[in-house]
Amino acid sequence: MIHLLVVDDEKEVGTFLSRLFSMKGYHVQVVNSGKEFHQIDFNQQRFDAAMIDLKLPDCDGLSLLQYLKQKQPLCKALIMTGYSTVKTAVEAMKLGASDYMEKPFVDIEVLEKQLDNLLNENDDLNQHFIHNLAKESGLIVGESLLIKELIEMAFKVAQKSVNVLIEGETGSGKEVLSRFIHSASPRSHEPFIGINCGAISESLLESELFGHEKGAFTGATQQRKGFFEIAGNGTLFLDEIADASPAIQVKLLRVLETREFMRVGSSGTLRTNARLVAASNENLQQAVEKNKFREDLFYRLNVVTLDIPALRNRKEDIPLLVRHLVERTGQADISFSNEAIEKLQQYDWPGNIRELSNVIMRTLTLADHKQEISANDILLSTNQVIPIKKDPPNANQSTENHLEEWRKQLVADFNEKDELMLEEILKEIKQLESTIGKELVMQALQKTYGNRNEAAKRLQISMRKLRYILNEKNQT
Repeated sequence: MIHLLVVDDEKEVGTFLSRLFSMKGYHVQVVNSGKEFHQIDFNQQRFDAAMIDLKLPDCDGLSLLQYLKQKQPLCKALIMTGYSTVKTAVEAMKLGASDYMEKPFVDIEVLEKQLDNLLNENDDLNQHFIHNLAKESGLIVGESLLIKELIEMAFKVAQKSVNVLIEGETGSGKEVLSRFIHSASPRSHEPFIGINCGAISESLLESELFGHEKGAFTGATQQRKGFFEIAGNGTLFLDEIADASPAIQVKLLRVLETREFMRVGSSGTLRTNARLVAASNENLQQAVEKNKFREDLFYRLNVVTLDIPALRNRKEDIPLLVRHLVERTGQADISFSNEAIEKLQQYDWPGNIRELSNVIMRTLTLADHKQEISANDILLSTNQVIPIKKDPPNANQSTENHLEEWRKQLVADFNEKDELMLEEILKEIKQLESTIGKELVMQALQKTYGNRNEAAKRLQISMRKLRYILNEKNQT
């Protein structure tokens, strides 16, 4: 028999829920206050599920939830919120609640189904499903407790039609997390549209988001739908939202408040049901305090905030991330030695996963078809790529200045000593030429996502020359 605990100060609600679930064969216990709740002997009475109201006369439901999860961790908790906000209900989910239900109960069948789903949920199968879905989205769970908790929370939030704000450093994977949220949501079969607010001018961004009418501005030769319209019932991801201009912020606020917008050059109103997921590498709360971001827009976006941990705070995940990145290049037969992995874990990764991805691609590109990557094969920064033995006075200078300083040093040394090992220097210059060539090819491959034809076109060389530079001399 299912044992259900109901905690609600409204006796009518408690009586209704008791009758409803007793008819389903549950054993239901109702308490109307925090005092009655703490009179329960949780060491003797086991509960399969609990429905807890967040607003009680003598305490708040969050404290009761925490106490319950300490005493009975396996008890599924459904939070009921009538007076509190959705944001508080989401906070309850972070503390261990499985789900929440808004009061008053509009659809009893939905409430029954929600509780039944929690009770029938297999935690192991659910975890397996979440991890597989994350991997399909390009999100690697790994061993870090921080990332595991983040993904579990993102999965719960994905089921709700609430705005989500993702914060994290550049390169930490904010767009990947947003795609996971979309894939885990009921909107997964609808469009996912992403746009970087900092990469587009204000006038163009307005047109991209809201669309425009023919003749609305110079070059508007035909009507065009905006991303809010194209997304429809799907998900719209706004990256670097902090870079949006004040005018764009005002228009975004109106959409979030009314679900309505107008195309540029039109007076007609359109509606959108798109879910908004915003991201920023800047702390928006601090941006509000500095008057760089609208406070009202921040609160509209900040229903749920997910903070992605930096890679330096989850270094235990690096081996799995490396394996994933290697497999993504189609070179699954290549492995990294223990020393190579250790070298990667000792680095702080200011560019996060994006930098790790670039390092793996650069290493594989320059590894000359090795089956095992050693620590010496890994080039953590471009400074390691240029093997100039005599450092110039200013290490922050460009490569061109770097080489010019080196040339001046060689000439000065020759004038001072009257002798020089020219053969060794020419040999080193030849090696330098080869290394720089590989580095530039590698950068072109990064920019073209591994498309060699496009990389060769950008470098204005033939495919044969590109392969030669990569020491693939036997390929035609």
